[in-house]
Amino acid sequence: MPSFNYALFIPLTVLCSLQIRQFTEACSCALSHPQDAYCNSDIVIRAKVVGKKLLKDGPFGTMRYTIKQMKMYKGFDKMQHVQHIYTDASESLCGVKFDINKYQYLITGRVYDGKVYTGLCNFNEKWERLTLSQKKGINHRYQLGCNCRIKPCHYLPCFVTSKNECLWTDMLSYFGYPGYQSRHYACIQQKEGYCSWYRGMSSRDKTTINATDP
Repeated sequence: MPSFNYALFIPLTVLCSLQIRQFTEACSCALSHPQDAYCNSDIVIRAKVVGKKLLKDGPFGTMRYTIKQMKMYKGFDKMQHVQHIYTDASESLCGVKFDINKYQYLITGRVYDGKVYTGLCNFNEKWERLTLSQKKGINHRYQLGCNCRIKPCHYLPCFVTSKNECLWTDMLSYFGYPGYQSRHYACIQQKEGYCSWYRGMSSRDKTTINATDP
């Protein structure tokens, strides 16, 4: 009977554990304001996911979601209608999971070779969870600020360094992310060329605030 080499087994076990840990910890995303997610995406749509299929490509495969598009907010120059959304099948590789035939989702993504890809680092959310300000931002306000830069503030003191910046301070809040600015503000470029936070109420003149508020 062949002998079992424990000296070889233990290092292999440790190596496999490290590799599994690397896969489970592989997905890491920087915090992003919804406006940045909108501006940096090729496609922004509202859709209901009606089916899915695992495609056997790559080590974990690719999940192809079939969707019923309700409305397109951005991406008309890329494609007129989206039928499928692609994402990594593994969450460790930033694959996103959608419920089937349950919710309408806001889905953002990039277009490669005529296909729309998304992941955990994109802004994908159940439509019912979005605030009214976020819905208005997606509909038209965010595009008004795509020339602005939302500058994250993780530690005090923080300052804007150019007129096209809005200081994003949600990370300093006790309530964390997503914070009040993410849920209720858009960074809009004003007539003078300056960018400032906009609350999104009825009167623009009364709701425009400076770059450090709130």
